[in-house]
Amino acid sequence: MVRWLPLESNPAVMNKFMAGLGVPESWTIHDVYGLDDDMLAMVPQPVCAVILLYPFSDKQEDFKKKQEEEQEAAGGDVPENVYFMKQFVGNACGTVALIHAVANNRDRIQLSDGALKEFLDKTESMNPEDRGHALEGDDGISKAHEESAQEGQTEAPDREAQVNEHFVAFVHKDGKLYEFDGRRKFPITHGDASADSVLADAAKVCRQYMDRDPDESRFAVVALACTE
Repeated sequence: MVRWLPLESNPAVMNKFMAGLGVPESWTIHDVYGLDDDMLAMVPQPVCAVILLYPFSDKQEDFKKKQEEEQEAAGGDVPENVYFMKQFVGNACGTVALIHAVANNRDRIQLSDGALKEFLDKTESMNPEDRGHALEGDDGISKAHEESAQEGQTEAPDREAQVNEHFVAFVHKDGKLYEFDGRRKFPITHGDASADSVLADAAKVCRQYMDRDPDESRFAVVALACTE
């Protein structure tokens, strides 16, 4: 398996990474310091995506497996207008989450020419597996990821080290809130939502993650928001 250096949940690192890929500077990542209404009100609006970093645990994985099985039994698949990709690159979950966040908001985020626009255009008609394999050989995104992973506030771990945290993205699409996790078979649906309520709707799901593991503190939430 191809393995990259883990990306830090750090807005400065993520914003430099996205800018280098062609995401306009008006769309930036912001820390979400708390999930109550007062803290959510501090996040710039509009928000088009929320990204959660959570620690692996048996509780989380057992729940997510059951959740996936239930949605699969109900006919779970990838909706036509939703961009979803599998993750086949080790430690690339941060980049995959950012790709999901941007790819499902291309009607709002006007990408300039660069590695991300080229990748999304190239993979638009691919299935999730082929998109995941395309990332394995994408030199432009790989180079940008590696550079960003070495710029965090903490020293980047060895690419072969066991990483015990994982990024997932939450995006509104066609009246639904979807959770994107490249390790899953398809996006997880979290019910009805609107473009204006992405932050609040995603915060509810993030709270559920935290409630399942109340003794764990290694959670981090960031939002992709427009500041112009």
